[in-house]
Amino acid sequence: MTVVQIRPARLDEVSTLNAFIARSARALSKGYYSDADIEALVAYIFGVDTQLIHDTSYFVVERDGALIACGRWSDRRTLFGGDQTKTAEDPRLDPACDAARIRAFFVDPDCARTGVGRALLAHAEDAARAKGFHRAALMATLPGVPFYERLGYHAVERVEHPVHGGMHVNFVRMERSL
Repeated sequence: MTVVQIRPARLDEVSTLNAFIARSARALSKGYYSDADIEALVAYIFGVDTQLIHDTSYFVVERDGALIACGRWSDRRTLFGGDQTKTAEDPRLDPACDAARIRAFFVDPDCARTGVGRALLAHAEDAARAKGFHRAALMATLPGVPFYERLGYHAVERVEHPVHGGMHVNFVRMERSL
């Protein structure tokens, strides 16, 4: 019997998670971004935000002990990016007026479109609701947009984000009520 478990990520998993994120992004972003864009995202945007591991809002999904997905929600102001994008303190949000942050979901390419991402998102949204949030916001990659739209998120704006060396990569800021 296959056992799927969602649990909080641990600090001793950061290097494993960063390697997993890079593998997932490289495989699942093809056709949406150029190879150069994908490599820039992996180097300068995607990665673990260790503050969220400390906050216990960074989750991993395992099937029979093997990592098959990771993602996080946050009650902090940062909308996206890993440790390499942080330059200042990341203050907490007020659930009475702010939207919880849904932060970067990555799925094993062999498990894409099997419901793993949906289960992880539901888990993250439930955790945000439990903290009093009534809305969620995220910055979707282009391959993520159809996934989030199917789950009730709507586009707020298209964003051309500077990455490195004059490069810009397209994202879509999205929101929904919880």
